[in-house]
Amino acid sequence: MAAEAPFLSVTANTVPLTAPAELRAKNLLLLLLALLFSPQRTWRPFVNDSTGSLAVRDSPVPIRKYAFRPDFVFGASTSAYQIEGSIGKEHGCGPSIWGPYFEKRPHLESGAIACDHYGRMEADVQMMKQLGLKAYRFSISWPRVIPLGRGAINEQGLAFYDRLVDTLLRNGIEPFVTLYHWDLPQALEDNGGWLNRDTAAAFAEFAAVVAHRLGDRVKYWGTLNEPEVIVAGYTGDGLAPGYSNPSLRVKVAHNLMLAHGLAVQTLRVISKEFKVGVTLNLVPAEASSASNPASVAAARTHWLKNYALYLEAIFKARYPEVVLAEATATGAEIRSGDMEVIAQPIDYLGVNWYLRHVVDENGRIIDNLPGALNTLMGWEIQAPALTRMLVEMNGEYNLPPIYITENGAALHDVFEAGRIADVGRMTYIHDHLNALESANAAGVDIAGYFAWSLMDNLEWSLGFEKTFGIVHVDRSTLKRTVKDSGIWYRDMIKANKSRNLFSCLVQLLCPRFAAKSTFARRK
Repeated sequence: MAAEAPFLSVTANTVPLTAPAELRAKNLLLLLLALLFSPQRTWRPFVNDSTGSLAVRDSPVPIRKYAFRPDFVFGASTSAYQIEGSIGKEHGCGPSIWGPYFEKRPHLESGAIACDHYGRMEADVQMMKQLGLKAYRFSISWPRVIPLGRGAINEQGLAFYDRLVDTLLRNGIEPFVTLYHWDLPQALEDNGGWLNRDTAAAFAEFAAVVAHRLGDRVKYWGTLNEPEVIVAGYTGDGLAPGYSNPSLRVKVAHNLMLAHGLAVQTLRVISKEFKVGVTLNLVPAEASSASNPASVAAARTHWLKNYALYLEAIFKARYPEVVLAEATATGAEIRSGDMEVIAQPIDYLGVNWYLRHVVDENGRIIDNLPGALNTLMGWEIQAPALTRMLVEMNGEYNLPPIYITENGAALHDVFEAGRIADVGRMTYIHDHLNALESANAAGVDIAGYFAWSLMDNLEWSLGFEKTFGIVHVDRSTLKRTVKDSGIWYRDMIKANKSRNLFSCLVQLLCPRFAAKSTFARRK
């Protein structure tokens, strides 16, 4: 077994410059140009209030041009079960694992209605256009397309995604498809679900059905969303199927990775033009004390065991020793040839970012850090840790371009006359874009940013109270209202789109940077 990945833990606030000198110089030049030729200005939202007059209020969050690649994509993300609704037999859908999960927990809110995106799709896309989104990341509901997971196809379900893709493209919005965001058909779960490696083959078949239907218009494909969280549905109770059995962890994780690899192979056969990736939620483990070897070692183990196993599998065709030991102890089967299937080359890596973990010498995650700001989820807001994580990863792995496929915060919204004030969310997004800019300057290829979420939606077993959206959804009427953060995001996108002196200088001084563009590689 080759040496394991070095422990991902950086405690300094500075960005380690591990990229080649030429790349560092180029990206630092971009950052300097952005600061010189994109003066920060205060944002002023103009929103109709109940009297029809204009309400004007200054925001402390600036709008400026960020020093990213010229084709950098700004978008927003959602998932099928969290927003679509219309999941009944009358729409041709089969049951997903969330049906039995919520039936056993009748006190919880389900996705039966969600945000009714299924019935309001065209209006929602018009809203995306008004927000200035250049890309929209959404997932395909497996039980909507293939009700039993395998076999008969629900034409009504495929037609919905047909219309969605066409509507997005008509409005100048690039579709980014995620094939699996946690809504496994219950028929497959009845046969073992992700405990059964045959589900990986079924997933590749599902990928083929969707790609054959949408592949003439969709170029960006993601296989899985957050395999670590899918695993949590088997090891814990907070997500479907809710088995609360920690010994299932590696078996589920490996079958998910196998599904990813098989799906990548399938998509490559269908079209060489597809840009294929996967989305991982990555939570860096930082030692509570960098001078304490026990804390450093515990944090290293935490990172390798819970998060780096997916990076190691995809980019190095191996699992860390701590994971292999767990596989042996729990009877998880890793067959000869599996790792080669898993380690298919990918065109991009999706990273979902929400928090970091600080780990003590006993391997415990330290909560309620002194001076920390937390979201309503109890997650620490620590944007510099995103920079540190990405720079460390870039030094360890041969990474493709990275899209931040989810980033957002559940925070309190203030309802005022005619508007929804959420300056905290504006600040959160701005701070994380700053963190990405710093990572980019250190040599990490950041290709795009997707806010989570487009709209307030079902936060799974937590219901609708934890709101992440840049658009508010009234739970009584389902009316959409763009929050102040959505208006800020729109204006920020517009500022980053304009071809000003900064853009011209980037093209003149860094032509190879523009040529590296994912979009530019399209034939």
